[in-house]
Amino acid sequence: MTVDLERVRRAAVSYAEVVRETPVLSSRTLSERVGATIALKAENLQRTGSFKLRGALAKIAALEPERAAAGVVAGSAGNHGQAVAYAARARGLPCEVFMPIGAPNQKVDACAEFGATVRLVGASVDESLAAARERARQTGMAFVHPFDDEDVIAGQGGIGLELAAQVRDLRLVVVPVGGGGLVSGVAAALKTLRPEVRVVGVQVDRCAPVPASLAGGAPIAIERATPTIADGIAVKRPGELTVALMRRWVDEVVVVPEDGVAEAMVLLLERAKLVVEGAGAVGVAALLSGAVAPAAEGTTAVVLSGGNVDAGLLASVARRHESQAGRRLVLLTRVPDRPGALATLLGLVGAQNANLVDITHVREGLDLHVRETAVQLVLETRGRAHADEVLRAIADAGYVTSTLAEGSGDAPASD
Repeated sequence: MTVDLERVRRAAVSYAEVVRETPVLSSRTLSERVGATIALKAENLQRTGSFKLRGALAKIAALEPERAAAGVVAGSAGNHGQAVAYAARARGLPCEVFMPIGAPNQKVDACAEFGATVRLVGASVDESLAAARERARQTGMAFVHPFDDEDVIAGQGGIGLELAAQVRDLRLVVVPVGGGGLVSGVAAALKTLRPEVRVVGVQVDRCAPVPASLAGGAPIAIERATPTIADGIAVKRPGELTVALMRRWVDEVVVVPEDGVAEAMVLLLERAKLVVEGAGAVGVAALLSGAVAPAAEGTTAVVLSGGNVDAGLLASVARRHESQAGRRLVLLTRVPDRPGALATLLGLVGAQNANLVDITHVREGLDLHVRETAVQLVLETRGRAHADEVLRAIADAGYVTSTLAEGSGDAPASD
C-alpha cells in the first residue's frame, strides 16, 4: 500500500490550479438537531459538481508523458465520467467515456460538453467499465479507474489535507462510501496528520457491500443492488486496494436507510441552501438517524461529496417531504356528478385557507355510482395541524375522504 501523506500532498500540488479548495460551512440547524458542532465540507461546489475531479487530475499527472499523449478512457454513468472529461480537457488530452445505454441524457451531454467522445455501451456501469478497459488495451489510452487506483485515491485525499487546515478542533469526519476511494484517501491523509481524528464511512442500505468486505478482509460483491437515490455510491463491489486501505485507516463504516437520505437532502436544501445528491447526503443522514454519534467535543465534519442531482428527482424528494410534514395534502373523495358539486367542495377547501395545487377527476378503477365521480385534490397547507383541520371540515360536510401518499394507491378512509 503506497497511498501515504507524501503521495497525497504531491497529488494536491499537481491539481492546485484547477481544483477549488471547497469551503467548510457551519450548520446551526444540524448542530442543534444532533447536539454537537457540525461543519459541512461542501465538495458539491467543486468543479464538475463532485470530488471526483481531484482523482482524475491526479491520475493524469502521474502518467508518463507518452502514455498521457494517447489520451484517457473511463467507464461511468455519472460523476466519474464528467470528472475525467473535464480533467482531460484541462490537460489538453483526448478522452473517451463509456456510459451505459440509457444513461441520463444530461450526464451524457455534460461529458460531451467537456470534450469527451461518449460511447454508449452495455446495460450497466460494469459493462461500460469492461468496454473502457478493452478500449484502453487496444489503443494504448490510459484507463482511469473510478476508485481502485493509488493515484486516484491520493487525489481524493486532498480533501483530508484541506480539512486538517480548515478545522482546528476537528475530531470526527463522516465520509460517503461507494467503492472506497474517497474515504481511503481522506483517512490516509487525516490520520497521519491528526491521529486523534476519527474517520467514519457511510453506505446506504440498498447497496452496502463494504461492511461485509471489511469483516472478511477482501472485497465481497452483493448479488443485486436495489435502486437508490444514492446512486453515486451504489457500487456492488469495493476494490482490492480500497478494502486494504479502509481496514488500515478507517475507524468504522455504517449503513443508513434510504428514507434518511431523502430527509438529509431536503434539510440541506432548505436550511443550508445547498443542492446535494443522495450519495453526498448520506453523512448527514447518518448523523440525523443516530447511526453515527457526533464528537462530544470539537467539530464533526461531514463531506458532501457531490451535487449532481437530477432536477426531477430533487423535486420528487421535496414533494415527498412536504407530504410527510403535512404541508402537502393529497386526498381522494367523491362528489355528485352534476353541475356545481365540485364548486361546493372547492369552496369548502378555500374557506379553510388551503391552496389548491392540482385537481384530477377519477372515473375508473373505483366502485362509483353512475351519478358520481371521484376527485383527487392536491392541497398546500401550513402544516400537519392545518391539514387535519381541512380534513375535519370536509368530513363534517359529509364527504368521505382517503388521504394518499403522492403517487400511491388508496389509503384507509377517514370520516
